[in-house]
Amino acid sequence: MKGKILKGIGGFYYVAADDNIIYECKAKGIFRNKKIKPLVGDDCEISILDSEKSIGNIDIIFDRKNQLIRPAAANADQAVIIFALSKPRPSTSLLDRFLILMEYQQVDTLICFNKEDIAGDGEAEGLLEMYRSAGYQVMITSVKENRGIEELKGRLKGKTSILAGPSGVGKSSMINALIPHAMAETGSLSEKIARGKNTTRHSELMRVDEDTFIMDTPGFSSLMLPEIEPEELKMYYPEMVPFEGKCRFDGCNHINEPDCMVKQVLETGEININRYENYKILFAELGSRRKW
Repeated sequence: MKGKILKGIGGFYYVAADDNIIYECKAKGIFRNKKIKPLVGDDCEISILDSEKSIGNIDIIFDRKNQLIRPAAANADQAVIIFALSKPRPSTSLLDRFLILMEYQQVDTLICFNKEDIAGDGEAEGLLEMYRSAGYQVMITSVKENRGIEELKGRLKGKTSILAGPSGVGKSSMINALIPHAMAETGSLSEKIARGKNTTRHSELMRVDEDTFIMDTPGFSSLMLPEIEPEELKMYYPEMVPFEGKCRFDGCNHINEPDCMVKQVLETGEININRYENYKILFAELGSRRKW
């Protein structure tokens, strides 16, 4: 019987099979011998050992469309990055890191800014413009006031989507709004440090309908950049790509070089200054890592 791995805990894998039953399975030893680790999102074939207790074995793991390192998952169509507009305030540096990581893993990204109901005047519009002008898909939601949820459902339809973001941004509440039967545990925000209590301890795939899945992932407060060279970083900033080859020097990194087109268009606002400042910080970080 065919199925999809929804979660894995302690060597057990929970597979949603074609008969709409979730089976507790172990992976055959052949996977260990081939150094293949089953991942959440894997399409697989299972054999039933005990139909009454819904116990089985994973016999085959089918070829993956993609394999993500962070979070560990397979066959993702897109990542939905959720940040709050307030409480906690969004870190564009952290968001840029995640965008780079998803681009590195060749996964399409949708940015979702939540908690519109408590955002300050102009705050949402500024972030929308910053990332839309860079070429990203961006939307605004308020789970509390049920705004934007239907639009988000439409963007998830027919896809396997990873939901990720820092703790406290309302991710679990959003899952409850998207899949009422999921009853994801919602965490209370710490007023003292304005950071959320992380209520998700492992990645888990949930079925929205027959062909739509969402994966909840643990919240994060920091993120390492992927293993790329500093000179490659500019290719992960879509707004800089059109200027490649138009600077005075070939291979311009848009940092200290004279007659740089990217630095020239900063003055016109064609490239957002905050995004560019994040780029310089990350470029220096990659340079330090290579030196070390």
